[in-house]
Amino acid sequence: MLKPGVINRRLVGEVISRLEKKGFKLVGLKLMHVSKELAGEHYAEHKGKPFYDELVDYITSGPVIAMVWQADDCVALIRKFCGATKPTEAQPGTIRGDYCTHTARNIIHASDSDESAEREIKLWFKDEEIFDWKDCEDGWY
Repeated sequence: MLKPGVINRRLVGEVISRLEKKGFKLVGLKLMHVSKELAGEHYAEHKGKPFYDELVDYITSGPVIAMVWQADDCVALIRKFCGATKPTEAQPGTIRGDYCTHTARNIIHASDSDESAEREIKLWFKDEEIFDWKDCEDGWY
C-alpha cells in the first residue's frame, strides 16, 4: 500500500515504476480513503501499542493506493525492496531508503508474511478486484 505521503509528494508513478521494473506483476490496484474501522482492522496487531493511534491517524489522513503484486517469493522480495521500516536503517536504493525520513510518515506498507498478505488482501480487495493475467515477460526476471 502506498500511504498518504506518497500521494502528497507526487511519488506514486515513481514507486510503482520501480516495482514494475524489478519484475513484480501488478494484479490489484485502487485509490481509496481509509475509514477508521478499516485502519483498525489493518493495524489490529498493534492495538494498545503507543504508536497505534498515530498509525491510524496517518493512514486515514488522505487517500492511499492499495495494491496486490505477484512474484516468486513476493513477500520477502517486496519487503527487501521496500527497505527497513526505520528510515535510519533503510539502505539507499530501497524505497524507504530513498524517500522516507520519518518512521511515523512511512510511505509504503508491505505485508510481513504470506499469512499477513492473505489477510490484508481480503481486507482491501474483493475477489473480483484481483486480475491475474498472462505476463509475456514471465521468466525474464
